[in-house]
Amino acid sequence: MKIKGFLKDVGGASRVTKARLEQFAKASDQPVTVDPIAETAGEWHPGTLDLVVTEIRDASKTAKTIRLQRVDGKKLPFFYAGQFISLAFVIDGKVVCRPYSISSAPFEARLDPGFAEITVRRSKGDGWIADYINESLRVGDRLQGSMGLGQFYYEPLRDAKNVVALAGGVGITPFASMAKEIAHGTLDCDLTILYGSVNSDDIVLKEELEAIKCERVRVVNVLSGDEPDWTGEKGFLTAELIHRYSAGDTTYFICGPQAMYRFLRTELQKLNIPQRRIRFEVFGQAKDVASLPGYPVEKLGETYALTVVRGIQKDVIPARADESLVVACERAGIILLTDCRSGECGFCRTKVLSGEYFVSPENDGRRAADKDFNYVHACATYPLSDMTIKIPIV
Repeated sequence: MKIKGFLKDVGGASRVTKARLEQFAKASDQPVTVDPIAETAGEWHPGTLDLVVTEIRDASKTAKTIRLQRVDGKKLPFFYAGQFISLAFVIDGKVVCRPYSISSAPFEARLDPGFAEITVRRSKGDGWIADYINESLRVGDRLQGSMGLGQFYYEPLRDAKNVVALAGGVGITPFASMAKEIAHGTLDCDLTILYGSVNSDDIVLKEELEAIKCERVRVVNVLSGDEPDWTGEKGFLTAELIHRYSAGDTTYFICGPQAMYRFLRTELQKLNIPQRRIRFEVFGQAKDVASLPGYPVEKLGETYALTVVRGIQKDVIPARADESLVVACERAGIILLTDCRSGECGFCRTKVLSGEYFVSPENDGRRAADKDFNYVHACATYPLSDMTIKIPIV
């Protein structure tokens, strides 16, 4: 910026206005129909994507990796290693959305053709979408999705150069993406993955991680099951084990089942790690809402009438006390769009017009004003009485 003096600078607005008017006078009277900036923005941030399944392969004996590409053949939008994709499935005529960490690397989305992959493990009775993906999804099936979502990624202005990733089960997926990106030379950090599994024959993405030959990536498998012949680390991801694989200033990334989160919060406290150096990935809806502090267990087994208002339309549907408002809507075939399903992003922000409810304290990402004006995140809210809610028209 060039400073010309007080009077000249204060009077600069008039000079700029005069210059603009002169440019207007010289301009063509034909309308401008091309906006290169908007076209570029639309290419990198296209919103909802039409996707097709192009490959399905085993990631372990209980998990599959699904490769997705754009139907129109264009490249996928930019994302950071560690972010997730939100996918919409049409099952029995009903639309259900689920978020999945992207297990492929960002550079693979920029290939020709570019692709993104998710790795999904079969459920243990509480994840019917995971079972659908593993048992019913086929090459050629089409889905809709949006990607580049979430805050669980390495940021050099915030995070230490040395990263220790604590993973459990299918929580390895964002770290597989990071590892590939580091090996490709497009992510500048040192990564040590402490990966907890039960058995050695069910380590998710084992072959892919072993194939990464990179001095900056280290994978340490830790087994909690009884395998006498296993010569590696055994047990759980304890404070002692984490300390042994940490070096100097370290940022810790954690992704895995909810039980692991609760365990690791206590273990990390033993190491006196600053909170700014600990990053937890959102973990989805509570698996057992009755175990959360403050939940009235006497409500278990109750089913209430949920009135869903969309514009002038009202639908009354059943809503169980142990399932979120989002799940109740999905079962009734009512579309209530979600992204993270963890109470963080606010995409399913919903106005409560009447009724009592419980909000998971582990997933309560509402702003203070939303609490005051009776807005909730539907994926983290459970009915405790008959309720009326107002949702957007989709």
